[in-house]
Amino acid sequence: MSAWAFQGGGTPVEEPKRVLIVDDHPVVRRGLKVMLEDEPWVSEVAEAASVEEAVREAITCQSDVIAMDVVLPDGDGVDATRRILEACPDAAVLMLTMADDDDIVAKALNAGARGFLLKDTDPDMVIDALRTVASGGVVLGPRVGPTVLTALRRAPAVLPPPFDQLTTRELEIVNRLAMGDTNAQIARHLNVSEKTIRNQMSAVFNKLNVSDRVQAALLARDAGILR
Repeated sequence: MSAWAFQGGGTPVEEPKRVLIVDDHPVVRRGLKVMLEDEPWVSEVAEAASVEEAVREAITCQSDVIAMDVVLPDGDGVDATRRILEACPDAAVLMLTMADDDDIVAKALNAGARGFLLKDTDPDMVIDALRTVASGGVVLGPRVGPTVLTALRRAPAVLPPPFDQLTTRELEIVNRLAMGDTNAQIARHLNVSEKTIRNQMSAVFNKLNVSDRVQAALLARDAGILR
């Protein structure tokens, strides 16, 4: 995308929300907290610096909105998001990170996050984004590519093992080989070299514990993940 995507952001927040800021940098947490405390739609702001703190705080305080960092000292924000939403399915999570990575975006959104922004986003836009997800909307920053959205529309929300170990690119490779594409055809489709595809194919076979493309395709078919 080359522009912001706000969906549903016009709906007003019906009642003040409890916000949780999850980041291992105190300056980031305090900066967002100061801004949020002036917002009329915010009732209180809590902080957490790790996955375990985030899960405990979110569940204990029944947080309504969560600004979630991806990289945390004891794990990652995607796992934290999944654990929080299992316990508090109505919570709205906005991912904030320095990592501009399509796989992370896809995993975060599949885990249930309602938005994804980079940390270099203007602070006022971050506050607006939190308010948007608080009111039921979805926010995607300008560098969330269309390939991610396509993958999300096509992929099941939860992939069965061992396919849950694959990246978005590796899942695409499995689909292409199941369609009968050669390495050269897959390389052209993904705009990479054949050597890259061979290397990625080996990684896919290892993760799926198969020895060749036919076994990988049959496993994918039986798992019902083919597009």
